[in-house]
Amino acid sequence: MSIPSWHSEHWTRLQARRQRDALPHALLLCGPRGLGKRDFLRRFVRGLLCQRPQEGDACGTCRSCLLFDAGTHPDYVALSYGLRKDGVQRSEIVVDQIRELSARLATASQFGGWQIASIDPADAMNAAAANALLKTLEEPASQTMLILVADAPWRMPATIRSRCQRIDFQLPAQAESLAWLQDVGVREAPAALAAAGGNPGLARIWAEEGALAQRQDVRKDLAALAAGRGDAMEMGRRWLDNAPDQRLWFAAQAVADEMRARAATQTGPLASALDIEGLGAWYDAANRAREALRGPLRGDLLLLELLGRWR
Repeated sequence: MSIPSWHSEHWTRLQARRQRDALPHALLLCGPRGLGKRDFLRRFVRGLLCQRPQEGDACGTCRSCLLFDAGTHPDYVALSYGLRKDGVQRSEIVVDQIRELSARLATASQFGGWQIASIDPADAMNAAAANALLKTLEEPASQTMLILVADAPWRMPATIRSRCQRIDFQLPAQAESLAWLQDVGVREAPAALAAAGGNPGLARIWAEEGALAQRQDVRKDLAALAAGRGDAMEMGRRWLDNAPDQRLWFAAQAVADEMRARAATQTGPLASALDIEGLGAWYDAANRAREALRGPLRGDLLLLELLGRWR
């Protein structure tokens, strides 16, 4: 695995604290999706549990490493979305899961070292679960560590965030991102990075999934609607059936390009009839729709309204 260069500073600081026996009892790994927070988590936990670590990294051969790699280490628990009684996966982390986790952390370590738990995505905890977690954060047991992972930490209560040592993963410089993308073999790295808004992890994922073609499709759809062609309802259904969040990202990006072109030349590639103010309002609406897709509202109606406003 190619370790991203933007992990280095965070890794060095944590290992320095480990050397001083000053690691926190709670960490919050946060930042945009695609920057490798979960790879960082796995590397750090694996090294912390390892019986023969080398500069913080796991040896990969001791009993602890073998158990961790098999997913059966008794001193590590990973909490995520659970299943309801009917077998359907939940859309949030609930209070019973947190209570069970807290009880687990209150027991002694079987290996005589750290007991570690991760919650991912921590921003999916409902209010009752977050409240239940507070007691564990306020009264941590000795040699326990709780690691929260969140793409959208602002959805978490401030009381949770303030009790964690926060590690923010931020977008690296363009040159650094391009060097990493080329190192991991991404073709058309500049185009992929532009499509992902400067996020190298997303650029890699989208390049592997063929999302650049989808980006062009979204722009063609918007141009067709602006010209009076196409059916907004049919287009909305098609977007909803295939990565609607990603399509809305590309749509907002296309409209941002339209505004920049309009400001410079009075015309844009989408040939929208909306003025600059209208384009800005539509851009905001597209981003709100991305957020609303996470909730209970009907996605087909959200997209129909949005595309109808564009036409």
